[in-house]
Amino acid sequence: MIKAGLRADAERNRQRILAAAEELFLERGAGVSLEEVAKRAKVGIGTLYRRFPTREALLAATSNERFLSVAESSRGRDADHDPGNALRKYLEELALNTSIYQNLAASLGTVIECGTPGCNAITEEGHRLLRRAKEAGVIRGDTSFDDIICVVIAISIAVEKDRSPESRIAHLVDLLLNGISVR
Repeated sequence: MIKAGLRADAERNRQRILAAAEELFLERGAGVSLEEVAKRAKVGIGTLYRRFPTREALLAATSNERFLSVAESSRGRDADHDPGNALRKYLEELALNTSIYQNLAASLGTVIECGTPGCNAITEEGHRLLRRAKEAGVIRGDTSFDDIICVVIAISIAVEKDRSPESRIAHLVDLLLNGISVR
């Protein structure tokens, strides 16, 4: 997909930066130097910063498709899950996708504010699910989306080095939801 307004060469550079960042983030984590990303993409550091002015903007761009998928998957299973279980599945998927790059979790709060379609989608979906769970009376009324993100961050950091984080994520999400459930 070509971003509106970018010349063909600029779009190629953008795609090369994203591909290099994805490779390096998967290999060595989100803390890899942006100079290394530019070098692997075979672009100057200025080109990288013109496209992605912050590390978080680059992380948001490399996570965009995964975040869109989390939101779409969540909306798609709405009819099959009660509000509490729908929120549970969303939290598990978001934590799993946040732990894909080592050290991404530490920046998640800032990353999701970057305004990419994926960041906007997971934010909107999280707010929708939280509102739905509150209206159903299964989640405490004082629980905010920021609270949920803080817990997703903590869960993702806790499982960053796990070889199979799915079961640990499910357990930690269960602990969270038991703590914010209306009894």
